[in-house]
Amino acid sequence: MFTSTFTFAKGQYDDAFHALDAVIAGVARAIPGYLGEEAWENAETGLISNVYYWDSMEALQALMQHPEHIRAKQLQARWLKGYQVVIAQVVRTYGDQGIPHPLAATS
Repeated sequence: MFTSTFTFAKGQYDDAFHALDAVIAGVARAIPGYLGEEAWENAETGLISNVYYWDSMEALQALMQHPEHIRAKQLQARWLKGYQVVIAQVVRTYGDQGIPHPLAATS
């Protein structure tokens, strides 16, 4: 399993941003191998992180190579004040099942 974490600083959003964001989310969720996602905001820094979970690197690469994802990367400076992406391999997950999590079924 793999994660792609997209951390960004908000800029000024407009209708075009929201439309493209919805398209990208739909594309990600439709890719075979998509396992789920989470979003976090750091109140101290104002940064937002979206974590996407994938069952394989191929599934993750399918999103990264999608034309709408490429377009979003080209346009991101219109709406964001900066971003960072971290791709990681999941070594292990565990928990008490007390909270819902995209990987809870794989623990």
